[in-house]
Amino acid sequence: LERHSRMEQISSMNEISMDLIETNPYQPRTHFDEEALNELADSIKVQGIIQPITVRQIGVNKFQLISGERRLQASKRAGLTSIPAYVRTANDQQMLEMALIENIQRENLNSIEIALSYQRLITECSLKQEELGDRVGKNRTTVNNYIRLLKLPDVIQVALRDMKISMGHARAIINITDREQQLEIFKKIIADDWSVRKVEEAVRDLADSNLVNSAKKAIGGGIKQEIRSLQFRLQAYFGAKVVVKADERGKGEIKIPFTSQADLDKILLAIKA
Repeated sequence: LERHSRMEQISSMNEISMDLIETNPYQPRTHFDEEALNELADSIKVQGIIQPITVRQIGVNKFQLISGERRLQASKRAGLTSIPAYVRTANDQQMLEMALIENIQRENLNSIEIALSYQRLITECSLKQEELGDRVGKNRTTVNNYIRLLKLPDVIQVALRDMKISMGHARAIINITDREQQLEIFKKIIADDWSVRKVEEAVRDLADSNLVNSAKKAIGGGIKQEIRSLQFRLQAYFGAKVVVKADERGKGEIKIPFTSQADLDKILLAIKA
């Protein structure tokens, strides 16, 4: 009970009036894409806030933003007057780290809650993924798989949070780089009750189709943008760094460097798939 109360003291969740929150003067990011902010605001109107912001209490009914300025600005545009926030009332980073790790060990956390906790450990406690893996007893791949979930569209994160889809579904979808294609697969999962295996097959078919189309465009047009697109898709497909070079005549090479036997095994497995 004592450890739990200490955790609540360090970082509790509250709904805070946005009038009481001041921005962080040390915020390194000064420009936010207007279109992206409006899209996030529209999402918040429908889905609400998925990832709470983090603030520091600096006085009576006075808070300073630590992280989440994009979410704060978009929430204002969405017409919200309050926002869910993690409130830091202590500065001891080691205690915060311990509290977050203790929170992760709870058995009833869903995948998104675990991912958010991992992300907070990285951003607020300045941990690298390898260090985080050591702290929570997971390998780097497992940690990365959870954190990647936070890159999915909000509607998919909500479905995962509400257990309408499984972690397996989400891990398959995240391998698709195109947002619209991600949403299309997601709609089919919900409408047709697709199994994880069915989603994995659809994703592989989609990746094959995208690779072929990108290769044709790159070789036929000799356009640098198409080469970059092909390189990006290959990297997503193999889960490894890929270098693609081609000249105007369509001659070139594809390199897939690897740094360990595990990396090589992963590339070979993707080729055989």
